[in-house]
Amino acid sequence: MKNMPIYSIMIKYYLYVREDVFMSKKVIFDNEKYLSFQSENIKKRIDYFGGKLYLEFGGKLFDDYHASRVLPGFEPDSKIRMLQTLKNEVEIVIVINANDIEKKKRRGDLGITYDDDTLRLIDIFRELELFVGSVVVTCYTGQPSANAFLNRLTSLGIKNYKHYPIDGYPTDVNKIVSDEGYGMNEYIETDRSLVVITAPGPGSGKMATCLSQIYHDNKRGIKSGYAKYETFPIWNLPLNHPVNLAYEAATADLNDVNMIDPFHLEAYGITSVNYNRDVEIFPVLSEMFTRIQGFSPYKSPTDMGVNMAGFCIIDDDAVCDACKMEILRRYYAAQADYAKGKGSAETVRKIEIVMKREGIKPDMCPAIGASINKAETTGAPAGAMVITDDIIITGKTSDLLGASSALLLNALKKLAGIDENINIISPEVIEPICKLKTTNLHHRNPRLHSDEVLLALCVSAVTNSDAQSALNQLDKLRGCDAHFSVIISEVDERTYKRLGINVTCEPRYEKRK
Repeated sequence: MKNMPIYSIMIKYYLYVREDVFMSKKVIFDNEKYLSFQSENIKKRIDYFGGKLYLEFGGKLFDDYHASRVLPGFEPDSKIRMLQTLKNEVEIVIVINANDIEKKKRRGDLGITYDDDTLRLIDIFRELELFVGSVVVTCYTGQPSANAFLNRLTSLGIKNYKHYPIDGYPTDVNKIVSDEGYGMNEYIETDRSLVVITAPGPGSGKMATCLSQIYHDNKRGIKSGYAKYETFPIWNLPLNHPVNLAYEAATADLNDVNMIDPFHLEAYGITSVNYNRDVEIFPVLSEMFTRIQGFSPYKSPTDMGVNMAGFCIIDDDAVCDACKMEILRRYYAAQADYAKGKGSAETVRKIEIVMKREGIKPDMCPAIGASINKAETTGAPAGAMVITDDIIITGKTSDLLGASSALLLNALKKLAGIDENINIISPEVIEPICKLKTTNLHHRNPRLHSDEVLLALCVSAVTNSDAQSALNQLDKLRGCDAHFSVIISEVDERTYKRLGINVTCEPRYEKRK
């Protein structure tokens, strides 16, 4: 096994998986098989390298909702669940860039700094009984904020290490693979066979940390290797498969481009898909491996990956439909970001190109046309939600409720079988809240946001059985698509997303007096 080329191992496993998977048509993506196949493939890679593997872990670990949308059946926490099946072999090392600490860089989805997110990740990993061995601060040059963070880690009893910038990285291989390069980095003491290298965000130095460790291991006579685990693009699907196009749409702002892996094609005569950054850096990586270990274990960037997601797709047509819907969502999200001043016209244009190539149009989502029609009819912002293929619910703006709050209540009433004209929250409950907002809290808008409506619904449920029945329907909203005729507030958008509702908006704000 150890002398067998990496790709041969992957193909052998692929043939076994395909024969088994395509016997069933019951699900679109088989998550349980994915967990099994993924963990087994990682074990094979550990064995291939002689018992120790540094695994660069990309993407979101706990909440990969993009994957769950484009691969229906993929659970958002699948990566963590997979690691839990290997928990006795796993040690986690979190990497954070000192410059990101200094700049107080924040996660866009959570709004917290990378250093705070590092501590959050440690807490979550520990709650899941996964061992966090240490934290590495990369690109360290004595930055004051980085020093403060290192002191904080020490006071919390968390082992920490410093890695330094290397002049000429990543092209000056002679300097990088030397005592003046990787040799200057502090060696991370690890005890387990699988060392997962993860980070709070991109650009943290995960790959460099892995290669630095292999360099030090080699000097110590320890056999170890490197692999990369990222869900997208999926290497064994066609370049223009909607799954990979949806990834391009999701990363349109990062200048990531899917492409045929030319090294894989030359080495094996097999077409596979990777993305531009890995393809561009591969010759340098291959040379680094050769300098460190005397040979390169990989013939292509595709070889470095361990992703098995493409083997667990059961219904390709259904996956394609889901991906086209996701591309449409990304298009509206990019337009809204541009209207907010957070995005660019170039990002919108890139996604438009993908949409035209795939024939994706707004009428794919009935909620889009329904929300616009409702807004034109009422003369105020409105929303619509697709409950099932033949049931579309709308919500309009009123004196007490915004469009997002009204839509949420109407959807819950429909699912509970309650007549739309029945008030499951009485005006006597809503009006004091509206008054509190404007009189005491000095808000200009008296209408209730979605989270406030849910709290009011909980209060009403104490004495109103209809309100309780409506509350019981919340889980049924997960996976539904909602669209609004205007950009809704961040509070409403966040509430919808927490409920698992896919939200899009027209790229314009509500007109104000």
